[in-house]
Amino acid sequence: MATVSAGSADGSAELSRLNLLVSPLRRALLKGARAAAELPDIPDAQIELLRAVPRGVQKSPGELATELGLSRSTVSNLLKQLEHAGLVARASQDGDGRRVVVRASERALDLLDRFDRASGLLLGDAVAGLAADERAALLAAVPALERLRGLVEAQSEASRASAARTRP
Repeated sequence: MATVSAGSADGSAELSRLNLLVSPLRRALLKGARAAAELPDIPDAQIELLRAVPRGVQKSPGELATELGLSRSTVSNLLKQLEHAGLVARASQDGDGRRVVVRASERALDLLDRFDRASGLLLGDAVAGLAADERAALLAAVPALERLRGLVEAQSEASRASAARTRP
């Protein structure tokens, strides 16, 4: 896999800027949407887990752990917190008390819908404040950013799998 070295003429300075921009932009969007929609401060890990069980979907804790790249104990702890907050419900699968599935509660789905609407409005208002050429460049970059996310996720998964193989 090719890497970009600092100071090269191939855009590495811009990649460094992008790297330093992504997390603060995400946090600002989260904070603004939470405030605008008067949403509770739900930790990112819990939100990620809730997003993995959209409306009409139920998954086992093991499936969630695999999908999210988390340990089963981490998922179990997150599920306990979410269940206590009324954001997920657990049920036995096919009447087998040993197999459990998880689904997001209506309250959780409502909170996610409200967050998505509020963050969409916030982002739309902010993008409208850009100059027309900046807006066009940003919108044109969306497909590349989606592809970039997929590549980063794939690299992350490959790194996790490699680390798992090399553990004693």
